[in-house]
Amino acid sequence: MQSQTTTDITPPARSALSGLVGNTPLLQVSEPLASAGRGFWAKLEGFNPGGIKDRPGLHMVERARARGDLRPGARIIESTSGTLGLGLALAGMVYGHPVTLVTDPGLESSMTRLLTAYGAQVNIVSEPHPTGGWQQARRDRVDQLRSHHPDSWCPDQYNNPDNTSAYTPLALELASELGHIDVLVCSVGTGGHSAGVSRVLQQLYPGLKLVGVDTIGSTIFGQVARPRMMRGLGSSIYPRNVAYDHFSEVHWVAPAEAVWTCRQLANSHYASGGWSVGAVALVAGWLARTLPAGARIAAIFPDGPQRYLGTVFDDDYCTAHGLLGSPPAPEPEVIGRPDEKEVTHWTRCTTVVDPLALSADAGARDTVGPLPEPTAQEPAEAGLSSPEEESR
Repeated sequence: MQSQTTTDITPPARSALSGLVGNTPLLQVSEPLASAGRGFWAKLEGFNPGGIKDRPGLHMVERARARGDLRPGARIIESTSGTLGLGLALAGMVYGHPVTLVTDPGLESSMTRLLTAYGAQVNIVSEPHPTGGWQQARRDRVDQLRSHHPDSWCPDQYNNPDNTSAYTPLALELASELGHIDVLVCSVGTGGHSAGVSRVLQQLYPGLKLVGVDTIGSTIFGQVARPRMMRGLGSSIYPRNVAYDHFSEVHWVAPAEAVWTCRQLANSHYASGGWSVGAVALVAGWLARTLPAGARIAAIFPDGPQRYLGTVFDDDYCTAHGLLGSPPAPEPEVIGRPDEKEVTHWTRCTTVVDPLALSADAGARDTVGPLPEPTAQEPAEAGLSSPEEESR
């Protein structure tokens, strides 16, 4: 019998680490974000060791190893704004791979120290890409580093379908815990968890509505790229894992609105998180106030508050950046098309299209004349996309 090398074996103690991921708690959130007697259910993914992206970190590495794309002991190199870095550091420890994480100066120093403590090498780019910003600069650095490590592997979280399928267990947890779900609220960055969770839940509950939450200055849903303060959601590129046809509507949220909501959550429910959590909770609370009383709303909170003590929960930081002021408006502004205007505060749009497809349509109109205006497509009417079509 052929002997198995130690690099092919996952030690039991390390394998047990993966058992810490999943089965996160569910919290009912009500006043002051929702009206008395109403509320929404928040899935607290911050209770995973590193947050929600422990799930795709482990899953993408496992699948790459099974296919032979990631060889035993080979280096993992990836771009991250922080949370996936924690998941990949965990996966590297579980499966025995060195990990290099490419980030930018916006990453909190506490997160850099934590990633280093977990055994990852942190590589920081110094200048943003002229058009693709820090995100593209990080991806270019990944390509450079991979040229020095020929056997290395990059998960490519923005386009990897395994980033989507990693969230099937999360969807099944929600279904088991809630029994029925009418509305799912997700932040969108790479597109992974919004696609993966909605794909499963829309099969179980065909009428389920998916509401996406983005940050101002993000290109994902067709807005103009601007410098973004909120890490963990939004993008300056167009991730191919975003399943546009799953969404019923999208909301853009500004940093000050997310900060106010995070602090309200912490003060009223002893639970909170970072930028994504604040943005998602703001939108989910509004839905709970405005939808019929019996609507069951689930919101995914990607992380906890710990890494944001120097930003979201720091008065000096928030004052310096103009983030402490009046609460958000009680209702979002509404626009008819994602490219109708540049938004600067909480804004809602019920027409969701792929910006690249919209650009192609615009080019076609210039050639062959006008096309019908795009309309919002309900998830039940759009059908379910394959995993290759989405990711966060």
